[in-house]
Amino acid sequence: MISYRFVGLVEALKETAARRQGCQSPLNVGFAMLVMLWLIVNSGSVAAQAVHIDHSDAEGEASYARYVLTSGLDSFDDLLIVESTAAEFTLALRIDERLGRGAFSITSKEKRVAITGGDRRGLIYGAHTVIEQLHGGSTIDGIEAMVEKPALELRAIKFNLPWDSYRSSSALDLHYETVRDVAYWKAFLDMMAKNRFNALTLWNLHPFTYMIRAKNFPEASPYSDEELEEWRKLYQTIFSMAKLRGIDTYLVNWNVLVSQSFAEARDLEGANYSPFYKGRADFVGEAQTSEVVKRYTRESVTQVLNEYPDLTGFGFSFGEQMGGMTPRERQDWMNETIIAGMAAADRPAKMIFRAPFSAGLGQGGSTDQVTEALTRDAIEHLGNSFDGPIWMEIKFNWSHAHSTPDLIKVHGGALKDTYFKPMPENYKVSWMVRNEDFFALRWGSPRFIRAHIAKNTKASYVGGYFVGSESYIPAMDYFTAGSPEVPWEYAFERQWLFYQLWGRLLYNPLTPNSAFEDEFVRRYGEDARPLLAAYEAASQVQLDFATSIDFTWDFTVYSEGMMVLSRGGLEPISVERMIVQPPLRADWLSVEAFVEARVNGVPIAEGTVTPIGLAQRLEESALNALHAISEIDRAVTPGLAHEIADIEIWAYLGRHYAEKLRGVVALHTARVADDALSRAAAVKHLKNALDHWDTLVSISRPIYRDMPLTHYNRPNNQRIEDNFFHWSRLRAIIARDIDAAITSDVAITTTNNHASGSSKE
Repeated sequence: MISYRFVGLVEALKETAARRQGCQSPLNVGFAMLVMLWLIVNSGSVAAQAVHIDHSDAEGEASYARYVLTSGLDSFDDLLIVESTAAEFTLALRIDERLGRGAFSITSKEKRVAITGGDRRGLIYGAHTVIEQLHGGSTIDGIEAMVEKPALELRAIKFNLPWDSYRSSSALDLHYETVRDVAYWKAFLDMMAKNRFNALTLWNLHPFTYMIRAKNFPEASPYSDEELEEWRKLYQTIFSMAKLRGIDTYLVNWNVLVSQSFAEARDLEGANYSPFYKGRADFVGEAQTSEVVKRYTRESVTQVLNEYPDLTGFGFSFGEQMGGMTPRERQDWMNETIIAGMAAADRPAKMIFRAPFSAGLGQGGSTDQVTEALTRDAIEHLGNSFDGPIWMEIKFNWSHAHSTPDLIKVHGGALKDTYFKPMPENYKVSWMVRNEDFFALRWGSPRFIRAHIAKNTKASYVGGYFVGSESYIPAMDYFTAGSPEVPWEYAFERQWLFYQLWGRLLYNPLTPNSAFEDEFVRRYGEDARPLLAAYEAASQVQLDFATSIDFTWDFTVYSEGMMVLSRGGLEPISVERMIVQPPLRADWLSVEAFVEARVNGVPIAEGTVTPIGLAQRLEESALNALHAISEIDRAVTPGLAHEIADIEIWAYLGRHYAEKLRGVVALHTARVADDALSRAAAVKHLKNALDHWDTLVSISRPIYRDMPLTHYNRPNNQRIEDNFFHWSRLRAIIARDIDAAITSDVAITTTNNHASGSSKE
């Protein structure tokens, strides 16, 4: 072990004791210092190493990177931060723009570790990497030299705000106070920086009300000066904290909407106000696009950019309440309002240009090449008048990107190649990976994310990803029930693996699985290392379920409940629905098509995924997940017990769906071929399916509350107050459906009732 030089020891111990103990009084500081000194002197197994953090070569850019190192080193009892005269090791923070934006290098020579960033972001990522190596077992003098640079330039979080939220639901309302708490944002932004996310996009219907008193339209904000100042401070703090951490910030709004107070003061007759105003529930409508609305929108954009210098830019949507407008009229509106407002600001800003959702006058979702050509022309006419490339956001597989890594559809249908050929010069495509499939259960599949990135970022016109939800806000933990103290406060902290996988792999897809396994070990001990493999297998259950459903918008699928949208609303997928349900992929067969082919002796193409093949995959994934956790002692911490329980729930969801698929195939075969043996098999498999559901209920009931779920809203966005979800609440519905299928001798006459609903944002 390396001996500790006495020079500066007392001051170093005093500083460290105060920082670690939160001491305020000199007496307490002195006492803590003496305790630490006694431990160092009298313990034969502890030899403290003195470390100095030198940020003189990166002054001004290194403040947060230094914080990362300071807070990280404080977690090690054998490392003390000292002044340079007392140091045996130096961690030097430097900036070298030649490395490139977001890149970093780590070198070590003669007890000096140099962390060099191409910019502030790279410096932060390098600092985090050093701390990760120490947590992984490295010594301060054994830090591995390395160079990393971002694979993708944009690595963004989509975050819906609970005020003026796109949807109305108690599942969103309950986050109101949490998201107004600066402490929450510090924790969330710290997580983003650690996981290499570099952009935070804040979405709500109409942000201006909360941010400015419009100079020429003061009636637009209903708040008093004092109330408005509180909102201002919140936004200013979010933007400044994000900037410190190397995170860009964007506002994304819904364009033609205005505040209720503005609509009333101006006596607007169009559908320009929030859809929940005056009893309205739907987004469908034709907004007023008068000159006064254009001017208010344009001036508000400019004023917000001028009054919030740390805000990076704006995004906008060609969507809701733009019914009746042609694609050209929608584009003209954007040109005269959002885009003109950004151009008029006192500083350059960045832009998110969302691909249009509708090719016609409606709002339900459609695509065509003419609209794509119009959109591309509109972007290219902007030239390089905005800061950096324009981010063209396109929804990957509509609202359910956690399905297949192959691009099947975007919002509205199939995507042509207009945006890509010829190669764009002033914009880059950024895929929107929406998650409307799992909010409570933890999820983590590095294999899926790596495949997604590999398949969809080969072309140089792809600039990055957005990751996030429309119907869920990762703030207040409204899931956990009946548990002793758990090691998280906020919902996103429960789902740490999801954010770590997406963020780190978007930065560097070659990040090894061992990096994520090490994080399990750091949290729960060496026995937890198999949890990554368990999550890989368990998460495949969700991916396969979602791919087996040809979904569209948000509420058409909810994977963690194995629910789909029907004419009566969201419900567990029924036996009859499973027979006719088309899958997302063309190389997957529905039960109906599979049974017809098998009964008629029609050969099935090699590589086709059949319902029986899918059932086998689901069963294997479930059993692999359960095997991976079989030797882990879940009693170590409550947090570990919850992690293991989520894996078990996914596994039994998979076993339930596998047996249900087998039962449905047998049932439909019995009906089509009048086969008594198949009917007996159907009874057996469907009863097994219900048994598996009972098992997952027994696991989930003690640790999960009844949870509000936005998906229970009607397709027209009508708010439903009795919106609580829990697997136990679905048991009776599933049992009745299975019983009805078992006792039915009537030949099936069901048509495909795959509900499309109205295609929402």
